[in-house]
Amino acid sequence: MNWIYLFLAGICEIGWPIGLKLAIDGNRLWGLFAVFAMTLSGILLFLAQKTIPMETAYAIWTGIGAVGAFVVGILWFKDPLTVARIVSVTFIILGIVGLKLASN
Repeated sequence: MNWIYLFLAGICEIGWPIGLKLAIDGNRLWGLFAVFAMTLSGILLFLAQKTIPMETAYAIWTGIGAVGAFVVGILWFKDPLTVARIVSVTFIILGIVGLKLASN
């Protein structure tokens, strides 16, 4: 169950930068969404760390958020997609997978 909490925390970690990006135009609802996503992400990370080592949980949590924000940025906000960015995010993904495999 704690791995599910960690995955959901990572998904929420994607939500808050999206909310902040959309709140730039002054829409307070997106700002509130960002705060909600941050809070829920932190709570879920707390629950996940009950059995998952802190450094593993934190790295995977931030990795899911970083990769997710990267994908959303490309698809939704039309951020640039370059070979260097793809290679870099691939290293993040490999790190997440490596940490998960090493924790078994």
